Amino acid sequence: MEYKPMTAVWEITMGCNMRCMHCGSICEAPLEDELTTVEALDLCSQIGDMGLKWITLSGGEPFTRQDWPQIVGALSSRGVLTNMITNGWNLDMDTLKKAKEVGVSTIAISVDGPKEVHDEIRKEGSFDKLSGAFERMDYLEITSGGVTTVSTKNIHRLDEIMEFLVEKKVKFWQLQIGLPMGSMAKNSDMILGPEAVDDILKFIHKNKDNGSIKIYPADCLGYYTRMESEIRDTIFGSQVETHWDGCHAGKRSFGVLQNGEILGCTSIRDSEFIEGSIRERSLQEIWEDGSSFLWNREMEKSKLGGFCSICDYGDLCKGGCPNTRLTMEKSIYSENKYCSYNNALNKTQKLIHTFADEDKLYEKAEHYAQAGELILAYMVLQELIDRDTIEKAHSLMGYVAFMLGDYDKSVEVNKKALSIDSSDAYALKGLGLAMYKIDKNDPKAIETLEAARQVDTTQDLDTYFDLANVYYELGKIDCALQVIEEGQSKSEVFSQNISGLYEHLTTIGR
Repeated sequence: MEYKPMTAVWEITMGCNMRCMHCGSICEAPLEDELTTVEALDLCSQIGDMGLKWITLSGGEPFTRQDWPQIVGALSSRGVLTNMITNGWNLDMDTLKKAKEVGVSTIAISVDGPKEVHDEIRKEGSFDKLSGAFERMDYLEITSGGVTTVSTKNIHRLDEIMEFLVEKKVKFWQLQIGLPMGSMAKNSDMILGPEAVDDILKFIHKNKDNGSIKIYPADCLGYYTRMESEIRDTIFGSQVETHWDGCHAGKRSFGVLQNGEILGCTSIRDSEFIEGSIRERSLQEIWEDGSSFLWNREMEKSKLGGFCSICDYGDLCKGGCPNTRLTMEKSIYSENKYCSYNNALNKTQKLIHTFADEDKLYEKAEHYAQAGELILAYMVLQELIDRDTIEKAHSLMGYVAFMLGDYDKSVEVNKKALSIDSSDAYALKGLGLAMYKIDKNDPKAIETLEAARQVDTTQDLDTYFDLANVYYELGKIDCALQVIEEGQSKSEVFSQNISGLYEHLTTIGR
């Protein structure tokens, strides 16, 4: 199968003994449709049969569910590393001994600030409870982790939180941003702006070589800046590919709600993203259903908005965290403004806007395009097009937009270039190729490429090269050979450039 699940998050209960200000689920009492013990243990068997490597049990507060030891034991006995995320309130010595006995791998406790901040967000006395829990985990040699939801209430207290975690000998610490869902939506004053992403990454980067604790950015933090790349190299090791390669929901991971409903990610709670229920179909049937998880399995950068639709990294990244886009912009297909690279581009765009010398700006655009810095070239050219002073900016933008996959933009600017010079072979070719990418069956695309060939007087005859390739893709071998042979009669440079394709086409014959 194309997609193999490696990990999952299972919210085993919505019951909770706290009422946190940033809770994404507004957890209170267990819901009536919660899986029974028998159903939960059957799901454990299915998870084991699927070959998952690890799973995280959360809630609600997972330790408020009475049969949690049976669930953990059933998973760990099937070779599934089982982690738990908790508020730490119930972690007395007996509970922790039981957790170790049944095979819990790691217990991560949510820590949202120094005592006064944490207790304000969660519950009076909760900081002291988790402090004692960390000490007991250290005594019992249970691997401990911390999770912090960064908000306006604690972003300036990260150093203090780190000092506390190091003192308690916590091994791992994950930082994530609070998103406007559940209780956090009601406490909107706690939500950070996009610029805070870089502040959090700077903090992690500053402390990335701290030998006492390893700090992880959650999937909602990144992407594609040098700083973030260095953080990932430190965490995962530079010997492996560590760049963000898109959300894994429905590809390598899935979420389970308390009632056995399956979705790509437990953070994305809208009912339209629920793929099925284990009360109706097996986990494997849901996973292997060709109609499941299509919102992510078929995600492409062309479906996204804003910078994401033209981003250099869009084919890899696919917009970063989908839930960030959904909660912050109200659509999973929106631009992700909580992206470090996006922040950098916005800052650059503001600088470009202040640049007065338009000839110098165009030179920069040419330099960026030649160097492969296409998104920078795009932004500079768009500025020049908005100013409407450098006519040749349209033609170059046609190429840049095409290379970034923004074919509609390429059509638009190439048409503008042709309104200025109808015999511009470069713009004709760009227009034809962009039209072909949008619709391979569009006869006007071929007509435009043929028109470009008629006015091409260059030595390399790029228009001939591209037209021959288009004919080849369409299975029109005779037409491709005719274009090539005409070009060969006109240019030795073209003959050399096209030799590989020509040799291939002659072997499959007319």
